[in-house]
Amino acid sequence: MMRELDVKHDDDHLLQGINSFRQSSNVPPLAKHDNANCLAEEIADQLEDKPCVSNYTASSMPSQLANYPSLLKKCKIDINSTRDGVILPVCVPHRVATLVLTNYTQSQNSRYLNNSKYTGVGMGHEDDWTVLVLATNTPGGTFASKACLLSIITLSHLVSMFLGLFLALVN
Repeated sequence: MMRELDVKHDDDHLLQGINSFRQSSNVPPLAKHDNANCLAEEIADQLEDKPCVSNYTASSMPSQLANYPSLLKKCKIDINSTRDGVILPVCVPHRVATLVLTNYTQSQNSRYLNNSKYTGVGMGHEDDWTVLVLATNTPGGTFASKACLLSIITLSHLVSMFLGLFLALVN
C-alpha cells in the first residue's frame, strides 16, 4: 500500500513538472490518459530487467518490443489508434525524481513534450525505468479501443453528412 502511494505521488510530481515545462513554452497541460497509462505500465514491465545502457528511443520503441501487439491487446487498444502517439522510455538509476524529469525536459524528449499535438499522457515505472506514452486527440493517436475508435469515426462521418445536408438545403 505504501509503495502504491509513493508511485502515485511520483506520477503526480512528474506530471506537474512536465506540465510546468509545457506551460513555460505556452503549451497546454497534458491530462492523464487511462489507455496510455496501461500501455506505459506494460512497457515498463517489459523493460524491468533491461540495463540502463539499452538504447531505446521514441521512434524505435514499438519495433524493439517483439510483443508490442500483445501489449496493445492487453490494454484493449486498437493499433490504428497509436500511429500518432509516442512512447518515451528513460532509465535513471534509483529513479531519482528530479533526474527523471531532467531526462525528459533536457533531452531529445523535450521536443515531444513541447508539442501541442500531444494532449494526454500515461506513465509507467519499473525499477530504474520510467515510461511516458503521449496521446493525441486525433483518431491516429487516441490509444482508443476498437469500439471507441469506431464511434469517433462514425461521429465524424455523421457530422460531415449533416453539414453537407445543411449546406445543400441552404443553397
